[in-house]
Amino acid sequence: MKNELEANTLQNLQTDLTRFFLVYKFALQEIETKINILQEEFKLIHEYNPIEHLSTRIKSPKSILLKVKKKNLEPSIESIRENIRDIAGVRITCSFVEDIYKVSAMLQAQNDIEVVEIKDYIANPKRNGYQSLHLIIKIPIFMSDRMEKVYAEIQIRTIAMDFWASLEHKIYYKYNKEVPEHIRSDLKEAATQVAELDRKMERLNKEINILKANEAESSLLDAPIAKLAQYIYQLPFDYPSEAVDDED
Repeated sequence: MKNELEANTLQNLQTDLTRFFLVYKFALQEIETKINILQEEFKLIHEYNPIEHLSTRIKSPKSILLKVKKKNLEPSIESIRENIRDIAGVRITCSFVEDIYKVSAMLQAQNDIEVVEIKDYIANPKRNGYQSLHLIIKIPIFMSDRMEKVYAEIQIRTIAMDFWASLEHKIYYKYNKEVPEHIRSDLKEAATQVAELDRKMERLNKEINILKANEAESSLLDAPIAKLAQYIYQLPFDYPSEAVDDED
């Protein structure tokens, strides 16, 4: 009897854990679909795609347990589900800073996405120089027997920001000792240079867009129909009154 009870307990635990990770997998699939739709629309209608790259990940059980310990949480599925909000993670890489806020606004405008928290590390970079826009959201997942709102974190950053963050992570990876001050200082200086590069590239992009718009307007004026319109506009329309039939 005892063995049977233990077997049932383990079976239920396995089912709960499977369900636990499944909802995060489905949440990522939902978010990916939304972003892919936005990408497709921009390519076909706006002839411009603000999203350069998209990646997703689910935190490993080991990472989750480390965070439970760090935050001094109760080691239960309910506590983890409510208090660890980045188990499902999405990273969107954009070309320019203004694209970050465009993509963020489009996601926030979707009715089934509940924005729980916004962390703007672009307007207010972290002390180490890290920059990115983080959205903590809830998204509904419809299972066979219930609907569950699942937390996910969306990080949106430029290519340059992602480059800095990736290399910073590699430099610090598995280094558990105090990082020397000169290294921290150099990394922060590199982050400042990255921010300046983003601003410069965005400024150049705006200048090119203005030039393209002016060229498009000029080519429109050079088109045959535009020339015909200009010709008709220049014709004299003050005909003698007898040449115009009065309406009855």
